[in-house]
Amino acid sequence: MKKLLTSALLLGTLCGGAWAQPLEKLAGRLSNGIKDRPAIKLAVLEFPYAGGRASDGPVIVQERLTTALAQNKKITLIERGLLKKVMGELNLQSSGAIDDETAKKLGKMLGADAVVTGTLNDLKETETEINARVVETETGKILAAASSNVEKTWKDTAPVGPRPQDYGSKPLVQVAILLDTSNSMDGLINQARTQVWKIVNELVSSEKSGSKPLIEVALYEYGNSSLPREGGWIRRVLPFTADLDKVAQELFALKTNGGDEYCGQVIGEAVKDLKWSPKSDVYKAIFIAGNEPFTQGPVPFQDAVARAKAKNIFVNTIYCGARQQGLAEQWKTGAELAEGDYANIDQSLRDYAIAAPQDDKIAALSGRLNDTYVGYGAGAGGRIEAKRGAYGAAKSAGRAVVAERAAFQASAAPAQVASEASWDAVSALESGAMKKEDIDAEQLPEEVRKLDKKAREKYLDEKLAERKKIKEEINSLQAQRKVYIAQEEKKQAGANTLDKAMIDTIRRQATRRGYKFSK
Repeated sequence: MKKLLTSALLLGTLCGGAWAQPLEKLAGRLSNGIKDRPAIKLAVLEFPYAGGRASDGPVIVQERLTTALAQNKKITLIERGLLKKVMGELNLQSSGAIDDETAKKLGKMLGADAVVTGTLNDLKETETEINARVVETETGKILAAASSNVEKTWKDTAPVGPRPQDYGSKPLVQVAILLDTSNSMDGLINQARTQVWKIVNELVSSEKSGSKPLIEVALYEYGNSSLPREGGWIRRVLPFTADLDKVAQELFALKTNGGDEYCGQVIGEAVKDLKWSPKSDVYKAIFIAGNEPFTQGPVPFQDAVARAKAKNIFVNTIYCGARQQGLAEQWKTGAELAEGDYANIDQSLRDYAIAAPQDDKIAALSGRLNDTYVGYGAGAGGRIEAKRGAYGAAKSAGRAVVAERAAFQASAAPAQVASEASWDAVSALESGAMKKEDIDAEQLPEEVRKLDKKAREKYLDEKLAERKKIKEEINSLQAQRKVYIAQEEKKQAGANTLDKAMIDTIRRQATRRGYKFSK
């Protein structure tokens, strides 16, 4: 009897006494809305105040609703520690609104089918209304919704008002690349394909608050007459993504075709439609490249660039042609309005790349990295094949491209590695997104799944150690390679190429946002 009484008291404490009944009913209504989804995997997020009020309430509601939902044994809940870590990797404020795109990212990284989210609204000093919904991560569809009034058992930790910006230790870089894909731009596209890894490696060489940044890249094409006229011959190829193999894949898929180039309109769309971080200390930049007057199109470039500057986004312009011609066509004016840089490049240098003596060894090591992936979850096989495909595409572009991609893989920040944690068990362990005891054996490949627990953990440890050794070898060779390339580039100082234009600008602007670069 004493044990039973103790258990009852503990349950009452966890559910918050007067909270228990309303929370159980709320959890029951949400569960009822997903009863046709057996074994659904949920992540319960914090419930922010609609006005952004700083308070303990969002965390308290999250914890208690998680406890109430846990009573339904048909539901699998994501452990809060893992959820918090992944949100940190995505540079999300815990107690903030979650949109559809963010829900999809969370679902992908956590392996969650849906997230439970919502808001709080004080009805009076001692009573709060909880509005909750279950959002499917794949589609953004609301699967269930319910509300409940509960006793307010917490105090606000700051006056009502906007939530202060979070300048945490998880640095982020966001770069949007806007490429003219009209007929004359084949050389530009080819430079982008072959130099994208060199450019992101410059970002990887930086650090802020003792950490390497998570790098997100978005890609637009404009000026292509194959695109819809009513959309201004503009296409968002990719939203912000940490999957840089995907960026490279899309660059290789771009085709040129003549059209009108509307610089102001494509900048405006990138500013409006991309999920830019609200933090002012994040390095955010647009790089737009083309060879027609910057003044074309229905959207004045001055208006579009002003909106970018209001969001602390640098706008950098790259004219493909003679410098004086770019000046006359207003490309420098566009950059100056948002404190950006203007450069001109020779886009006729289609095959510009420096081969280094270390390239072959690095390429071989890059191929071996593919063998360290251990699939996790239903879609893992396809993702691993995509990695092999990305390696093949880089190889077809030349040894230097393979080497730069491998250098990125070997030195990327833990946050970048964590983006692969939802489908690769080794990346999950390497980035700290999961511990060995958290790994569900049923999600592993059959040949690993059939091993006993001890042998399975040994297998994963060996793959992790193998990956670490390969990365160390690549990093050592890359250090030698950079010295060689720097010497060769001095001999070719006259070549104006996309990588040089972007790297010089990235170093200068990111430094202004507090990032530090290795020499």
